[in-house]
Amino acid sequence: MISSPDQQAVDAAITSRRSIRAFLPTPVAREDIEAILQVAARAPSGTNTQPWKAYVLTGEAKARLCARIVDAYKDPEQNRQHTEEYAYYPREWKSPYIDRRRKVGWDLYALLGLTRENKAGMAAQHARNFTFFDAPVGMIFTIDRIMEQGSWLDYGMFLQNIMVAARGRGLDTCPQAAFTQFHRLIAKELDLSSDEMVVCGMALGYADPEKIENSLISEREPVASFVKFME
Repeated sequence: MISSPDQQAVDAAITSRRSIRAFLPTPVAREDIEAILQVAARAPSGTNTQPWKAYVLTGEAKARLCARIVDAYKDPEQNRQHTEEYAYYPREWKSPYIDRRRKVGWDLYALLGLTRENKAGMAAQHARNFTFFDAPVGMIFTIDRIMEQGSWLDYGMFLQNIMVAARGRGLDTCPQAAFTQFHRLIAKELDLSSDEMVVCGMALGYADPEKIENSLISEREPVASFVKFME
């Protein structure tokens, strides 16, 4: 089957999406951010509930939130007081999931020259999550607490749309569950209502091509390993 230009463009936007961990300071125009979010809002949701809400942070607003979280992360006593509100990852791991998790982690650390013994270096790299990896735009996403599991599935499609729409405009992203640990700080800084739960954060900007961590391309399993065709 011959692919069309539209198919090629969509496939390229999807397959070129990566989690970028170092960004250029180049600003992103507000109209581009609004266009990305408007496109993303076409994501399907059960009975059109559209359960997503986004906070777009730039400039001083982003700097204030980042500073508060970085300070809390680096202070052992404060860090222990902050726990995630929902379990993003399983409480108990098993293969093949733990194997994939470990591989991508050690692949990243190897690029950065971090060994298993360098706990301080790994902690410093993790702390970069909380500056949105120096991206000019940081986003925090919330959901109403009354929404159930189906709406969280819908939310994932919305987030994927943001990342794909960004790629179509030459922009890059990094979805970040790390922010959920500090949901109380985020709620206070962004003046969230008590009905809102933090889903995740996301960095948005232009990838720094000179940074070695951006050369990481995580592996994907072949279709045959996770699909069963039945006729």
